[in-house]
Amino acid sequence: FAQFLELWWWRHYLSGKEVKGYLNWKRNYWISFLERAGLSLPPGSGVLDAGCGPAGIFMVLEHCRVDAVDPLCGRYAETIRHFNPDNYPYVRFFAQRMEAFRPGKTYEVVFCLNAINHVADLKSGIRQLQRLLQQDGMLVLSTDVHRFSWFKWPFRLLPADVLHPQQHDLRDYLIMLRQHGFTALRTIRLKRSLFFDYYLFICKHTPNDL
Repeated sequence: FAQFLELWWWRHYLSGKEVKGYLNWKRNYWISFLERAGLSLPPGSGVLDAGCGPAGIFMVLEHCRVDAVDPLCGRYAETIRHFNPDNYPYVRFFAQRMEAFRPGKTYEVVFCLNAINHVADLKSGIRQLQRLLQQDGMLVLSTDVHRFSWFKWPFRLLPADVLHPQQHDLRDYLIMLRQHGFTALRTIRLKRSLFFDYYLFICKHTPNDL
């Protein structure tokens, strides 16, 4: 049901947007995102875009070896004219859930942008990101977090956001990342709204026995 709603949201959101104009805007957005994050990936880096959507950061990683995974990749290609996998010959797309993705290799950099709060089980999702990263690899993760810790509890008791089952504050994410072998190098607030902040976590993979 959540995947159905996600596809509906994207189709509704993009329905009035001209293809070339939107894609140019999105590319510029990702370029600015990398600059703000202070990230410059060496050519040939092995990268995963986990939960990529139809216009993920894969769009601006032409110099890297990129895999992109999203359970709706096939449906995006069939129903959204803004997404054409042939435009990204340097990317291998996989129509799978991130939690079940088994590429048989690990990556130097994993991007998981506005996607981790979509998973059914947050600890399993973070554990999967740990598995997908090389030792000393880098995780670049962004998500909405509750500004007020007390406000997450009614959201959990009466889930009103089907697309975002994970309702956590900043401390929750930092603790879970640390418990699963990640050291936060930088934590950047990208946007603030009334009840939520949108945070970027840039983490180093420091494996432990968990």
